[in-house]
Amino acid sequence: MGVKTKEEYIESIRALNPTAYMFGKRLTNVLDNPRIRAGIEATAATYEAAQLDEFKDLLITTSPLINEPVSRFTLPPSSIEDLVARVKINRKLGNYVGTCHQRCTGLDCLSALAIVTYDIDQKYGTNYNKNFIEFLKYVQKNDLAANAGVTDVKGDRSLAPHEQQDKDLYLHVVERREDGIVVRGAKAHQTGSLSSHEIIVIPTRALTKNDKDYAVSFAIPSDTKGLIHVVGRSTLDMRELDGCDIGNTLYSKYCPTLIFDNVFVPWERVFMCGETEFAGDLVGKFSAFHRQSHGGCKSGKIDCMIGAALVLMDYNGTSKVSHHKQKIIDMIHRAETLYGCCLASSYEGKKQPSGTYYIDTVLANASKLHEGKEMAEAIRLMIDICGGYVADLPSDRDFENPEIGDLLKKYMKGVDGIPVEKRIKMYRLVEKLALESADTISDIHGGGSPEAHRVTIFRETDVESKKKAAKRLAGID
Repeated sequence: MGVKTKEEYIESIRALNPTAYMFGKRLTNVLDNPRIRAGIEATAATYEAAQLDEFKDLLITTSPLINEPVSRFTLPPSSIEDLVARVKINRKLGNYVGTCHQRCTGLDCLSALAIVTYDIDQKYGTNYNKNFIEFLKYVQKNDLAANAGVTDVKGDRSLAPHEQQDKDLYLHVVERREDGIVVRGAKAHQTGSLSSHEIIVIPTRALTKNDKDYAVSFAIPSDTKGLIHVVGRSTLDMRELDGCDIGNTLYSKYCPTLIFDNVFVPWERVFMCGETEFAGDLVGKFSAFHRQSHGGCKSGKIDCMIGAALVLMDYNGTSKVSHHKQKIIDMIHRAETLYGCCLASSYEGKKQPSGTYYIDTVLANASKLHEGKEMAEAIRLMIDICGGYVADLPSDRDFENPEIGDLLKKYMKGVDGIPVEKRIKMYRLVEKLALESADTISDIHGGGSPEAHRVTIFRETDVESKKKAAKRLAGID
């Protein structure tokens, strides 16, 4: 089939029949639900961009597996160039959609599985890598979008999975059959699961030998029987559903909880089943890849925030205000530091035994830790520049009201020659960039908590070489 167009992607999502709920009601048509559609459009933008000259050379490459043009979102990195392209693509697309395009987690899973399934097979003589390669070929040939099912709901976090009173609080195997396995559990924060063709599941943490049933990885279609998508709340969701102005009218983000209610998975779709010592490595590699992905897309989002602030400076007559310029410089500094750290993690990448390239984990985690703090500061600076109407601008329906609309437009006027409608639209965009809760919270918790980033940085850093350097300079043998 080759690389899909946006229209082909939309129709492929329409052909699915997932079980989905939102606000207590079963969704019979996810594609035409205004809230879900905005998220689907964000993913659709990755397919649209692949056809544009500005993006095409970066987004499309040739797969060594099928020897055909494929989207880079379906290609585990096989070179330093591929690692670098991951970051550049995410920045450009983050700028293009101004929110989460929902496609990086699938690639991050594919990249981690390309390494770890090979390593498991080398130790145990299993067929997981063969299963994975066949699945990867299928994904590439059909240009599929995938979602990463990683975060278990965890229950009592002081207890291991096998110690939980309710064993289902971590997703696990409940039955092993001749033709496959049956799994039960739930995965939280599943960004774009209804925008995806496939759900790829991996463990959420390192496991002990007693957690054998929880060491499971597999892929299933997003409309598999027994798989239930429950769409969570977000800050601006009622505006989307009510058709009110929301700033970024094209694209949005939603994060369902996925319930696996005795879901059957055929053996050929299983990539790990019981190999507990590899669970930590699999989730660790996924997390590192995903933290690198964040640095690309979030620097792209800061680009949007910088642009919105600069435009409102023009519209408000503050473009020459020196402290506003300083705040713009501070925002640029944060975007470029985030981006540079992720590029460095790519250039310092190394080839793994499977042939897949893996990033420098310390640099990737440093980037994510920086993001968790500095995205909030970039948002604060944007709001500082743009002013109070970010918080309480009247609705588009007020501006359209024949009794008060003209009065509102009169008093919303900024610089002469700038249509008031443009100023209103830009304020709405700034509000969306600042208040889209699912995206803002992911700045902190996406790819793991800030403490997980710190722990990884210390664990993966060669501290002995630093001590050795200091001792040599001090003249200590």
